[in-house]
Amino acid sequence: MAPLSSATMAAVEDTETSTPRALWNRYKEMSREVHRGFVAEWTVTIILLLFATTSLVQAFVIPSASMVGTLLIGDHVLVDKLTYAPAGAISRGVLPYREVRRGDIIVFRFPLNIKDDYVKRAIGIPGDRIKLVNKQLWLNGHAVNEPYVVHSSSGVDSYRDYFPAQPNSPLQAPAIDMLENHVDQATGELVVPANCIFAMGDNRDDSLDSRYWGFVPRENIVGTPLVIYWSYDAPTQDLTNGNIGLDHIVDVVAHFFTKTRWSRTFRLTRGYPLH
Repeated sequence: MAPLSSATMAAVEDTETSTPRALWNRYKEMSREVHRGFVAEWTVTIILLLFATTSLVQAFVIPSASMVGTLLIGDHVLVDKLTYAPAGAISRGVLPYREVRRGDIIVFRFPLNIKDDYVKRAIGIPGDRIKLVNKQLWLNGHAVNEPYVVHSSSGVDSYRDYFPAQPNSPLQAPAIDMLENHVDQATGELVVPANCIFAMGDNRDDSLDSRYWGFVPRENIVGTPLVIYWSYDAPTQDLTNGNIGLDHIVDVVAHFFTKTRWSRTFRLTRGYPLH
């Protein structure tokens, strides 16, 4: 066989050296495209998540026992902020806006300190007439079935269980105003004024609610819980601490699987219509 010419050998060498270089250049080009696409997709995703978190859905943790029976201490819920939002002229016919209904579970800015978020059940809407007789709710003249209510105390309190009765302990100023100006003296019923909601906890004997601090202004209502996305057995002090303590982090890491209430994960939360 005839030997290869020098020109042929040079061409082969050029091909051998250029092929890895071409492959490397192509790899960098493809990597750059994938990188740009990856960053762009995640940038959009993060923006949408941030928008949704602030405008449509908000995470909220239940810090107290006032809603036991429905929501437990340590339930982490997603709150729908859209349902009760003011409806626009165009969006009114497209999006599911509606007013608060009796029996809805509501998250709202606490009237005495709007930096705090509270969760209770809406019991009365404007115009409703309310009273409690030996712990039984009466609404607009008739007794109401409340299957969600928990009574954690066998004792009877003359104010708490016969609301609106004569207070037997100091009340917040809005509650005093409520009793002085919004009770029908002839029937002994509280009458809910315009643009207000009367709210109570489901753990009726252990709930600091409208009976003690007055009505919830309509504009204070943030939304309604949609779903429990995680439930963790933790004490109230861990959940109300603005700065997550190291001990709580250690506790979650060490007991995540044993203290997570798996049966409550992704449980939907719904109101109960009161008539």
